[in-house]
Amino acid sequence: MAVDLKDKTAPHLPRRPFAKCLLFPQVDEASWRLGASNQSVTSDFILVGLFSHTGPHLVLLSLVVTVFATGLLGNTTLLLLIHADSRLHVPMYFLLSQLALLDIGFPLVTVPKMVAGFLQGESSISFAGCAAQMFFLMLMGVSEGVLLALMSYDRYVAVCHPLHYAVLMRRQVCLLLAGTSWLSGVLVASVQTCVALRLPCCASRTVGHWACELPALLRLSCADTSAYERALSGSGALILLLPLALLGASYGRVLGAVLRMRSAEACRQALATCSSHLLVVGLFYGAAVFMYMVPGAYHGPYRDSVVSLFYSLVTPTLNPLIYSLRNREVRLALVKVMGRGGSRSRR
Repeated sequence: MAVDLKDKTAPHLPRRPFAKCLLFPQVDEASWRLGASNQSVTSDFILVGLFSHTGPHLVLLSLVVTVFATGLLGNTTLLLLIHADSRLHVPMYFLLSQLALLDIGFPLVTVPKMVAGFLQGESSISFAGCAAQMFFLMLMGVSEGVLLALMSYDRYVAVCHPLHYAVLMRRQVCLLLAGTSWLSGVLVASVQTCVALRLPCCASRTVGHWACELPALLRLSCADTSAYERALSGSGALILLLPLALLGASYGRVLGAVLRMRSAEACRQALATCSSHLLVVGLFYGAAVFMYMVPGAYHGPYRDSVVSLFYSLVTPTLNPLIYSLRNREVRLALVKVMGRGGSRSRR
């Protein structure tokens, strides 16, 4: 049965700002007791995990851990290959290396904590840890969304303006694109985290989510958060829809150029590549739009937890497979590095 995390009917529950009562907890607040249940309240949050200790859920947890390990291995391998092979020192692979960095950090922020909480039987997290988790989740998410849009511009230039590619995607432009994505994430995460932590909170420390994500923490607030939720939806429209517009325009031009190709085989391969890219982008942006732009009435703890898995775990695992490891240059680099390692071991 779903639990209403916004329940404010508990007796003798003073309102306390997150930042004041948790970041700098006082002794009397740490030993604070609920009048109704005589249960001590600490400054830690309790995260509600996705899985219980039953057979089917153990299988699902094993699947999550396998996906996490696969994504970590794929993205780390891609980073090492790009660094080791000079043939991959080109704009497209530079941007892919930034995507791999984000895809390594994204699941590392949440999945190890979730698994540790499952093994320990209870997943508690300190206020500082919760704030850091919320900040880095938002940083990684916004940066990746912007980077995916900028990468579509790179593909547009490569397909539609190949003769000008070296000029339009020179080193300074690549650094500007990467810096823009990271700076966007830092700015949005800083503002949203600071604002969220100033909202007054109830005594409940149970977060209806497997991670400290902003929509889940808003349900703990005793204040009316409707104005902030509207502002969050508005900022989400700016942060998500602008990159989506760039993605749509870039891939629209790319598909138009592909369909005009005279070679049926080249056209088929290009369409297969574009469709796989759009599938990953659709999973990432679809889940993010639901979490940060859809009104709160359509949200629920379990539904939000499942949706957030798509952009925090599934797409980081798919990205190296879709964008890179299928490419001939990456496969050749992998064979070269493995051959070099084999020859050293024989010596």
